[in-house]
Amino acid sequence: MALQKGDRVAVLTSGGDAPGMNAAVRAVARVGAEIGLDMIGIEDGYAGLVDGRVAPLSIRVLDEAARRGGTVLGTARSKIFATPEGQARARETLARHDVRGILVIGGNGSLTGARTLTDVETKGGRLVVGGVPASIDNDLACTSMSIGVDTAMNTIVEACDRIFDTATAHKRTFIVEVMGRDCGYLAMTSGIAAGADAVLVRETDKDEAQIVDQVVRTMQRAYGPQPDGGTTKRRVLVIKSEGVRIDSARLKDLVEEKIKTLLPDVDTRVTVLGHVVRGGTPTAFDRLLGARLANAALRAMVAGQSDFMAGWSGPGIPRPPCPWDPYVVLTPLAEVLAETAKLMSGDSEIARWRKRIFQEVEDILQR
Repeated sequence: MALQKGDRVAVLTSGGDAPGMNAAVRAVARVGAEIGLDMIGIEDGYAGLVDGRVAPLSIRVLDEAARRGGTVLGTARSKIFATPEGQARARETLARHDVRGILVIGGNGSLTGARTLTDVETKGGRLVVGGVPASIDNDLACTSMSIGVDTAMNTIVEACDRIFDTATAHKRTFIVEVMGRDCGYLAMTSGIAAGADAVLVRETDKDEAQIVDQVVRTMQRAYGPQPDGGTTKRRVLVIKSEGVRIDSARLKDLVEEKIKTLLPDVDTRVTVLGHVVRGGTPTAFDRLLGARLANAALRAMVAGQSDFMAGWSGPGIPRPPCPWDPYVVLTPLAEVLAETAKLMSGDSEIARWRKRIFQEVEDILQR
């Protein structure tokens, strides 16, 4: 059943924070107020839903927060929500606060949690549930981009630009580890943009010896005599996704052991960007992406649609655009989760395309 004026709609941010989440919450609050909905926030994701931590959404506070990273509502990973007891307490919170609809902003685990709420009965009918993708790893299917990806890529590129300066001054090789536990998208795209000499991602299925050999060959090609007689490089940048199954410090040691006689005057260093990649001021694109996805999602909920995710259209996204935005598509949550599982296992069309591109780019980067 469609939402009506005066209905209460909750919004929560869950899982890993992503720059642009605040812009999405701000859009939800503003659009909801304009439509006539009673908008509230759930603090600290599903943990807050279980504990009943509900707060009003202040548009003025959100106006200020929209330009910042993180999430003003807070986020947390809740183990108890996955249990029958936790879900029962979450349903009690929804009933106690007379919540008619809920919009979840987050990644794969967050949308999985949203699916468990689709059978909740409210005074006005079944709970209306919508989702918005937010994940810096870009590891969700049925959307070409998730909130936070663009900012994370820009953060990595800026860090690599700075590392290039010191690497060139000292004739060093830098192994830069970036986030991306199960997906190498962030490493590869930022590597291409930053002009890296090699990118290591788990999708290429290389073992430890092959990874070490790839880095060594890259260094030899960069520092050794050039086939065209050109100038050798004074630095090598290797971007490594955290999902690659070799510790960065161990990779450095193994590489140094192999090249100590071949390139004795070359130093190797490791920089782990870690959670630096998550933070920072969201780019204009991430602010717009968050606002547009949230706007379309809330309007779809008002129109009576439920159990869906609002995704960004692009290559590999076959669904037609929704009525509220020509770049937003609405996909059932069950399909999103199933396709995401295939993406992570490498069985989807987009996963196979990414793997092929990763392999093709490898030799190109070394030139």
